[in-house]
Amino acid sequence: MPLDTPAAPGLTASLRAAALAARQFLSLHRRGVVTTLAVLMTGFGVTAFGIAPLAPDAAELPRRTITEAVEPENLLAQVSALAELPLQLRRSETTRPSDTADTLLKRLGVADAEAARFLRTDRHGQRVLAGRAGKMVSAETDDDGRLRSLVARYPAEDDGAITGPARFNRLTIERAADGSFTTTLETAPLGHTTRLAGGVIRSSLFAATDEAGIPDAVAVQMAEMFAAEIDFHRELRRGDEFSVVYEALTADGEPITWNQGTGRVLAAEFVNDGEAHQAVWFQGADGKGGYSDFRGESKRRAFLASPMEFSRVTSGFAMRMHPIHKVMRAHLGTDYGAPTGTPVRTVGDGVVEFAGRQNGYGNVVIVRHAGGRTTLYAHLSRIDVKKGARVDQGQRVGAVGATGWATGPHLHFEVRVNGVHQNPVKIAKASEAVVLDASQRPRFQQVALALKTQLDVADDLRGVVGRE
Repeated sequence: MPLDTPAAPGLTASLRAAALAARQFLSLHRRGVVTTLAVLMTGFGVTAFGIAPLAPDAAELPRRTITEAVEPENLLAQVSALAELPLQLRRSETTRPSDTADTLLKRLGVADAEAARFLRTDRHGQRVLAGRAGKMVSAETDDDGRLRSLVARYPAEDDGAITGPARFNRLTIERAADGSFTTTLETAPLGHTTRLAGGVIRSSLFAATDEAGIPDAVAVQMAEMFAAEIDFHRELRRGDEFSVVYEALTADGEPITWNQGTGRVLAAEFVNDGEAHQAVWFQGADGKGGYSDFRGESKRRAFLASPMEFSRVTSGFAMRMHPIHKVMRAHLGTDYGAPTGTPVRTVGDGVVEFAGRQNGYGNVVIVRHAGGRTTLYAHLSRIDVKKGARVDQGQRVGAVGATGWATGPHLHFEVRVNGVHQNPVKIAKASEAVVLDASQRPRFQQVALALKTQLDVADDLRGVVGRE
């Protein structure tokens, strides 16, 4: 019923009285009412915020499939475009002692009489096959087999020793636009990569490293590193284990094929008869380097164990039947069997006391060291030092020969202390260690920690290679 009808005069008066009361309440309590409304609106806002993110289930939404035809480009046109591109074929080989210009180019996939003629007749082109075999040669040809360019990489003339200059020659032959050839000869440094390996001794060190795919040069270095602690001629045991981290050398990113492709051994561990021996290479700020254990105690001693790299002992420091006089006589030194011309090095720093010929010793060098010690190197085929010259440990003093009283090429080596003959092996093991400078220890610790991590990985390879 409408409120303004005459039938409800009492109800209208009541409503008007209620509205008047509300207006009076609002005027008296305006601030409280506004605050209350704000709170209520905020509550509604929070509720709305919590509900708004809700969305329909994606699985219930309608789906639509769109199909569109794709027209591939003309395949014949693509093939024709590829056929018009000039082909550049590359192949690499290593030169052989029997190689001629024709046989080398044939293996490289080059069918080019002019290129073969250039390698035979040009004084620069002839360098590809001149000298020792083993050069790394790569060639690039066109699709007809004609030579575009040829690059030969081989050792620099002053290279060859592990501690020597790590450089190589790069001979580049290129075909010019008029068909003629130009040559460029450069010398560049070798690159380095790191390799890890491990193995187990079954019969000999070299057999174990061969089985593990490790170059002989690395085996020689390991024998040198631990020579003061392990006699590799007599003390190896079946089941001895080793792990090694060493440098592999590269020329323009390619592994080199000469010098067995190896640089320096960076770290190694050798477990001999249950006892672990470790060594890490460290080069100080002065440029001098050497091996130490992971505590920083130097492996280098005042005397090397041998005047030659890993070699065969034919007669030790003991009584023996003299090969010429045929009587039992004390052998007061150590004999090493090796081919004529094998380098002989001094085992310690000193001064050359004698260099010349001396009776049954033949060509001989005597070096005087500190502490009343002298060393003697006999039967040399050549002498490379002069009397009075200062020599450093490891420096070449001559070469193996058979001069004097010798039945074949070998080195006779002696150690004397105050004029009395001593066993060279015992003297080397008892000689004082070279101490690592304290100022270099922080840097050593950084280098050692990094190599120890790599050596741990190499240690795991023992179980992959050579273990029964």
